[in-house]
Amino acid sequence: MAKVEKTEAEWREQLSDLAFKVTRKAGTERAGTHDNFPKEPGVFRCICCDAPLFDAAAKYDSGTGWPSFYAPVSPGAVAEREDNSWFSRRTEVLCENCDAHLGHVFPDGPKPTGLRYCMNGVALKFEPEKS
Repeated sequence: MAKVEKTEAEWREQLSDLAFKVTRKAGTERAGTHDNFPKEPGVFRCICCDAPLFDAAAKYDSGTGWPSFYAPVSPGAVAEREDNSWFSRRTEVLCENCDAHLGHVFPDGPKPTGLRYCMNGVALKFEPEKS
């Protein structure tokens, strides 16, 4: 699949101000400010390019105030890179398809992976499973 590439103006036209700040400028929404996502079966997709990122079955309540998952929907769904901003060392998580900033991954999640993909809710949209 070819990378989705758009100009800054095209992203601004497509996204809300907050979604643009988070996904295109590596911002962060305040904890607890995004509506809680449904707990039904489905897939969380990238708000920028609609790529599938996380299965609802991998979502859990981490107590952080951000949507958290223990694994992406598939091995190639997200990319990771070192983030040394804010005087700390973290691992940034991006959409593999369009390079949207999604959040960060931490090694303090539940089994089976032990990972916590701490995502910005504004970077995701939910698609319920079709019955």
